Amino acid sequence: MGMASNGADSDALVFVYGSLKRGMANHRQLQGATWLGEASIPALALYNLGPFPMAVADERAVSPLQGEVYRVNHELLQKLDRFEGAPRLYQRQWRRLSDARSAWVYVGQPRQVRHGALIASGCWRGAEPRLKRAGQPPASDPPPPPARPDTRH
Repeated sequence: MGMASNGADSDALVFVYGSLKRGMANHRQLQGATWLGEASIPALALYNLGPFPMAVADERAVSPLQGEVYRVNHELLQKLDRFEGAPRLYQRQWRRLSDARSAWVYVGQPRQVRHGALIASGCWRGAEPRLKRAGQPPASDPPPPPARPDTRH
């Protein structure tokens, strides 16, 4: 390898929007990656699946998907594929960002989010907080929920 080659030809950009973002539970999976800033991707709708979100293709998405871009090497990209369960759980797709760069992003299928809640802002802010927090005394028994005559949708 000469001085002119810095290995960038084998590096790729990856866009993350969930538990891999800075400050989130799985950010350590990006150890060795270079943070390149925040970005967004149009035409991907974001759904909350509880411990993690999932983006799916949707031309009518109200807001662009918000996330972060990292430069990763080939080995780290393979590791991320395993972490994300690609191609079984997520498909890694090459997408154009709003700023005209392109990056890999892990995208799900519409059938996978049918029970998830749409996040209209396009920005995932973390897993839902647990009802019982560690270190707090247990609450007294809550009152029973009001009876609903019809729970079908």
